Amino acid sequence: MAKDEFLDLCIIGAGSGGLALAAGAAQMGARVALVEKGRMGGDCLNYGCVPSKALIAAGKHAHNMGGGGVFGIAPQAAEVNFPEVAAHVRGVIEAIAPHDSQERFESLGVRVVRAPARFLSGEVVEASGAQLRARRFVIATGSSPGVPPIAGLDSVPFFTNETIFENQQCPRHLLVIGGGPIGMELAQAHRRLGAQVSVLEMFQALTKDDAELTSVVKHSLKADGVMIREGVGIERVDAKDGGIVIRLRQNGEAQEISGSHLLVAAGRRPNVAGLDLEKAGVDYSPKGIPVDARLRTSNKRIFAMGDVIGGLQFTHVAGYHAGIVIRNALLRIPARANHAVVPWVTYTDPELAHVGLDEAQARKFHGDAIRVLRWSMAENDRAQAERRTEGMAKAVVGKGGRILGVSIVAPHAGDLLQPWILAMSRGLKIGAMAGFIAPYPTLGEINKRIAGAYYTDRLFSPFMKRIVRLLAAFG
Repeated sequence: MAKDEFLDLCIIGAGSGGLALAAGAAQMGARVALVEKGRMGGDCLNYGCVPSKALIAAGKHAHNMGGGGVFGIAPQAAEVNFPEVAAHVRGVIEAIAPHDSQERFESLGVRVVRAPARFLSGEVVEASGAQLRARRFVIATGSSPGVPPIAGLDSVPFFTNETIFENQQCPRHLLVIGGGPIGMELAQAHRRLGAQVSVLEMFQALTKDDAELTSVVKHSLKADGVMIREGVGIERVDAKDGGIVIRLRQNGEAQEISGSHLLVAAGRRPNVAGLDLEKAGVDYSPKGIPVDARLRTSNKRIFAMGDVIGGLQFTHVAGYHAGIVIRNALLRIPARANHAVVPWVTYTDPELAHVGLDEAQARKFHGDAIRVLRWSMAENDRAQAERRTEGMAKAVVGKGGRILGVSIVAPHAGDLLQPWILAMSRGLKIGAMAGFIAPYPTLGEINKRIAGAYYTDRLFSPFMKRIVRLLAAFG
């Protein structure tokens, strides 16, 4: 690059958000550089969403082999070849990788630099000896697994989500520190693939979600044989006899638990180290980079997006942020990020999906002016036919039929949630969900049924019965 040539956009980080932004900006005619020190595709492709869902799929197939009895099909014990399972996971990553590759982005006209980046000033980033000057910069460096300050943890081998998918051996007994989405997903997957699994959680497992629905997920994991211990304080971790021993305290009682392998799934930390953000006038902390509603940092020429800003750390949020940055940085449209209708899904079996406010939050903000609607999967004919009747849908509705939030625990809950996301993002009321025609028999009928429950009391009330009798008197 010539010294007097300026980029329109320099993006640091080739994860899901950075890639979406680079592709969009380049195809709109912008001069773009993309700097990445690690693997193209970032956490989602290499260590997160993609490999975890591939492993979950393998575990589900193994589990289903033993579940045919209710259909008159003799159950069979799955014979799991764990190295082949690991090869399947790698194969899924390799199938998707070309879409995120350096070659593809260079073919779009993006200059890709595979090196660490650091700011020399608010106008220049240095990477691999090159000085990249740009009108606007975007920090999209993502996050990394958090390692809690537990005594002895630094002296024992342990997995995080960045290393566990490289494992070629089924753990005899996998100890999981952390009962959040990552910990619970991987716990169930490993249990179904043959490992004994114990989850240790300081508070309550899946604490971000509605407790009424998380109880269904926890019951499912326990039925699979996962031991879940909540309210646990971990005091020390040690290596012993080729395995791991965790000393803990639960209900005031000192205890020990032993296992063969350890997975630490105790949250994530924004990647802010090594960027020399001070030289660019960008404020930051261990919690991430603070931004305004337009995703601008304290230096208004520098944006930050995705996991690195903290908050909701999801791939789809980073993708959403990419659109906000394009409008602000390239088109000079003062677009603002709105996180009020951000969904999330925990990919256990059954899945747990949510958007908006849960019941407790709705009562906090709206008091008694809400209605809580529930519909059981046991009342869905397709669920009955497939013998998957565990779970429910729960909607919180405010004044005038405004949809405040929806949670679903069921097979394919992430897919079932999507009409609600559209309805809330477009300001549709509960009547719109009650009025559409749902094909029969589908799991998606549950959305129409729960919305229709909003009108049950008034449709079948004594007043309505009097109206019907009155109209009948006119012939």
